[in-house]
Amino acid sequence: MRSHVAEELIRTRRRSAGLTTCVDDDDLARQHSPLMSPLVWDLAHIGSQEELWLVRDVGGAEAIRPDIDDLYDAFQHPRRDRPRLPLLGPAETRGYVGTVRRKVLDLLDRVPLRGRPLVDRAFAFGMIVQHEQQHDETMLATHQLRAGDPVLAADPPPAAPADPLPAEVLVPGGAFTMGTDTEPWALDNERPAHRVEVADFYLDTTPVTNGAYRHFVEDGGYDAPRWWSEAGWAHRQEAGLRAPRFWLRDGGGWSRRRFGHLEPLRDAEPVVHVSFHEAEAYARWAGRRLPTEQEWEKAARHDPRTGRSRRYPWGDEDPGPEHANLGQRHLRPASAGAYPLGAAPCGARQLIGDVWEWTSSDFLPHPGFAAFPYREYSEVFFGPSHKVLRGGSFGTDAAACRGTFRNWDLPVRRQIFAGFRCARTPRPGELG
Repeated sequence: MRSHVAEELIRTRRRSAGLTTCVDDDDLARQHSPLMSPLVWDLAHIGSQEELWLVRDVGGAEAIRPDIDDLYDAFQHPRRDRPRLPLLGPAETRGYVGTVRRKVLDLLDRVPLRGRPLVDRAFAFGMIVQHEQQHDETMLATHQLRAGDPVLAADPPPAAPADPLPAEVLVPGGAFTMGTDTEPWALDNERPAHRVEVADFYLDTTPVTNGAYRHFVEDGGYDAPRWWSEAGWAHRQEAGLRAPRFWLRDGGGWSRRRFGHLEPLRDAEPVVHVSFHEAEAYARWAGRRLPTEQEWEKAARHDPRTGRSRRYPWGDEDPGPEHANLGQRHLRPASAGAYPLGAAPCGARQLIGDVWEWTSSDFLPHPGFAAFPYREYSEVFFGPSHKVLRGGSFGTDAAACRGTFRNWDLPVRRQIFAGFRCARTPRPGELG
């Protein structure tokens, strides 16, 4: 257990370093969008949370930098205001996070990993690994918003098999176990496990592609209020939305900007950088709907042969490169239909990785929810203001993505690596 935790901490820090050493110090301290923090804020915030939870709480040690607690409290300062704060500079930030990490690795060698909930099965260490990986994905989104020459590179994802796939799969109705009581690093909003009844539904085999979404755009979908909710149409008008973020008209076709590269739009890839409102409008235009969160999880986890819920669509083993596009291994989604070894029992593919998938569900607690270890992780976000996303993206690390993992965001968000797939209810008599 201890060696695994140390490996995860070191592996995660390697990613954080790669995202912050690839730019100069001026770029690191610059705010590239009012939607995002300067990269240097994210890095220091990672260290601050690690100090608060591991050095001080788990370790009981004296504070290293109590003077910066307020500066890196995400609830005290909106992202747009953070550049005006007296933040640590790049060199001081790197020194600080390095000091914190050395103390944490020393603590890991001696602290009992049992006896109280915060340390049982190394939960607090896993929480910090996931927190850092979540901020790494946030920093990756900042890189997508950053202007200037490309600084990130990665191999392309694998191609999809040539075998044709059905457009949709049937997910039979019935009860299944949603959530978890056994995943050691599961966060509070994933708990507890509980039984949920879901009716028969059809689900897209793959996420909606750029090519499919392009038809919606070119059919005037952004000009037709009938496809949009009242809130969605108001936002489309206010924000002047005409296409997914980073799409650009290129003569008679489309191109996109991706991490500093301008390239032709790839029709076979899942669409990304769309808001909930755009996903919902497309689904209506297509005569379909967004799946509920419960439907999504049943499709991703339920094994009808055994009646149990798997950790992942393919089984209980941790994700490998053959299963899913995760961990910034590739800097874009793989073509729809890729990763056949990651398919769910129902036949749906790419439920994990590639793009976060909007669902129709509000972010609400599971029955029996208990906030742990602090209310501000989940509880303060519950309600109709935030929509649930599931499955992770190409920028999500495996440590922060599993079949029960729940993400949430405002329905207007487009800078995140979000796409969607559609669902539909069977027509009367369709199932015989």
